[in-house]
Amino acid sequence: MPGSEAQIQISIPKLAALLVLIVFLPCQGNAQVDSAYIIPFEQELSTGAYSYYQYTMLTHEIDNKKSIGYKPNSPAGMGVSFAYNSFSVSGGMSFDFMRDKTRGKTKAIDFQYHYYGRKFIFDLFLQNYKGFYTGDNNKEPVMYPDIRLAQYGLYGQYIFNYKKFSHRAAFNQSERQLKSVGSFQLGGGFYCNRVSSDSSLVMYGKNDLNNYQLSISGGYAYIWVIKRNYHISTGMAFGFNFGFGDTRESKKVEVSPSMFPRISAGYSGDHWSLGLSFVLNRMYVAHNDELKMFFDTGYAQIAFAWRFDTTPKFIKKIKFLN
Repeated sequence: MPGSEAQIQISIPKLAALLVLIVFLPCQGNAQVDSAYIIPFEQELSTGAYSYYQYTMLTHEIDNKKSIGYKPNSPAGMGVSFAYNSFSVSGGMSFDFMRDKTRGKTKAIDFQYHYYGRKFIFDLFLQNYKGFYTGDNNKEPVMYPDIRLAQYGLYGQYIFNYKKFSHRAAFNQSERQLKSVGSFQLGGGFYCNRVSSDSSLVMYGKNDLNNYQLSISGGYAYIWVIKRNYHISTGMAFGFNFGFGDTRESKKVEVSPSMFPRISAGYSGDHWSLGLSFVLNRMYVAHNDELKMFFDTGYAQIAFAWRFDTTPKFIKKIKFLN
């Protein structure tokens, strides 16, 4: 299923945004689970289709009552997926006609990988954006083509109640959660962040900011199972980031809050599944009396999958799939 896959978004002026996703997950882990809470689907083969939207937004907090949000003009995308046993691959593309031309152009490379394993979950971010705008539907947008953002990071958490709680059932719908249950989670990550502009942004008296963030966080996730086939899952991780690099004082470690919510809802029948999911990572790149600025990195998806009772013989003959 496409919920645990790599996604690349490349925006090119004449060809619009192009997304290519390829995922190989041959190692799903052999940890035992409580079959009273988690069971696999009977079918080996499934295919699906999905629509997604991913972005990175910059917010500059002026004071407690005012902030400026710089948004990328990134279109949504559509894709297809294939899964057989523990192998999955998917591909998607975003289209220029889905972009609002009045909000300028955004050039972007956005690679997000959200992996939901048995004991661990991982999130990989490789992102580079150029070109933003401010304003909403009620205001004329103001373009900032010189603003550039970059974020490279890896985040992970350990699932304590992994024998009973399944992120795969909630976000991939690759197995079935039978009973409502929750789990504490603990982990952290490491990030490299960069904000720059020609003249639109001024940070500590200059037009660029670079720093590194070490993150430590903990949280709790819960999945509600409703009438066997329906589920709603919510999770939230809170923590602290320790920033190094460009700060108000160059040799000072800057401590800032972080949060990482995950939400999903869906239906899983014997032959088909429909799911909606949302992931958000908020990280401050500056958090002091002089400057408060943070990234919001988001990914939203709606996905449909169909599971087949029989597998074609030619698939069973492919050695690396079996």
